[in-house]
Amino acid sequence: MNSEVRSLKPTALWNNFADLNAVPRASKKEERVIAFMVDFGKNLGLETTVDPVGNVIIKKPATKGMENKKTIVMQSHLDMVHQKNNDTDFDFDTQGINMYIDGDWVKAKGTTLGADNGLGVATIMSILESNDIPHPAIEALFTIDEETGMTGAMGLEAGYLNGEILLNLDTEDDDEIGVGCAGGIDITATKSYLPEKTNDTASAYCITVKGLQGGHSGMDIHKDFGNANKMINRVLFALKDISFIGKIDGGSLRNAIPRESHALVVTENVKELEDKFYVIAKQIIDEYSTIENDLEIDLEECLLPDNVIPKKDSEILLKAIHTAHNGVYRMSPDIENLVETSNNVARVIAVDGEMKVLCLTRSSIESGKMDLAHSITSGFELAGFNVELGGSYPGWKPNPKSLILKVLEKTYQDLFNEKPNVQACHAGLECGILGTNYPEIDMISFGPTIKGAHSPDERANIRSTQKFWKYVLQILKNIPEKNN
Repeated sequence: MNSEVRSLKPTALWNNFADLNAVPRASKKEERVIAFMVDFGKNLGLETTVDPVGNVIIKKPATKGMENKKTIVMQSHLDMVHQKNNDTDFDFDTQGINMYIDGDWVKAKGTTLGADNGLGVATIMSILESNDIPHPAIEALFTIDEETGMTGAMGLEAGYLNGEILLNLDTEDDDEIGVGCAGGIDITATKSYLPEKTNDTASAYCITVKGLQGGHSGMDIHKDFGNANKMINRVLFALKDISFIGKIDGGSLRNAIPRESHALVVTENVKELEDKFYVIAKQIIDEYSTIENDLEIDLEECLLPDNVIPKKDSEILLKAIHTAHNGVYRMSPDIENLVETSNNVARVIAVDGEMKVLCLTRSSIESGKMDLAHSITSGFELAGFNVELGGSYPGWKPNPKSLILKVLEKTYQDLFNEKPNVQACHAGLECGILGTNYPEIDMISFGPTIKGAHSPDERANIRSTQKFWKYVLQILKNIPEKNN
């Protein structure tokens, strides 16, 4: 499997990607991949530094004849989203990613692939280790924790970088040049309850929503994919008068649209519960039949729990989740087809006396981000929840006068005989954060085609990666000279 991937072209890039994917690298657990990158840089004899938060900086001098070009920062993040299908037996803490080739795509066996942003990291590694690729002086910046807070970018202090241009390799369509992105903020709503003893004469059922596409809560939010947390909430709401909730466990990471959700309910009215369940389940499946072909909403008898959530508390939870906006909130009036503001109801947990709802609100406009965050906060606070806002990061405002944008546009047209798609995106890129301590740096974002990021359906296009590699090498040659 992985050996097949290593044989793909460009071989240097795919081999470095395979080496990287052998290293567990979950967000906030990057110790091993940091050590891997430090060893990589030092073994090449290059100046290698780890800053106080864990970002790795590797510097390589310009090749002969390129000394008068502007110094560039090539930047990608080391961490990856760890997601797997429910029936996949895999330990992200100890195992490397199992890759395989499916037609023109590289995929992983039941897990995320790590192409986001591993292909960017592997690209930079391949240039750093090369002896025959012309390039200006390079400062390779490998940040940590991009996926769950961007704390690496936030923690990068002024003084580590001298580059005038930053190439962020974290865009997921090969015809796209990124010039701006959304900011984000985490919403965490919590509420305690006193568990109530289960009636021994009752019956218990497990409800499962599964088979949804999921995806990136920024890049895919406009596609109207189903949200498992909102779906199971509808089911539970339909059953609230004839059942007690034992527990809810739905979704995973804030930046992933929930693919699965699980709940346990207890009832004395088995026949009525089953009848109502199949009605609401069919309604939801029918509503999403066009876009969610693999959606399943299942009911199965299970063991009776010792405790349940009191009716009053569970109804408050269900109504609060109903109130919380999910999906696109506003489209940009200035940039065509750009989502301006959105929210992802990412994680719902209710068990053992504690209820918790996690959301990620995004917007390219700071005031819009905070307006929606305050709206969602208000709903939860009215329901008696304690709400905390955290992990706020800024967006990246487009610069129409960008010199490196002009270079990338011309290079793309010369190579591929067509115009690139220049746009801002609704994902959170690190450029906006990096610009706070390096305000004069000229930034741009681009990358190969990756689909299904943040989900086990993640896949990287082989032909697109070859195109991207060709594009990168030409961009390095076309970097402007100093004082230009």
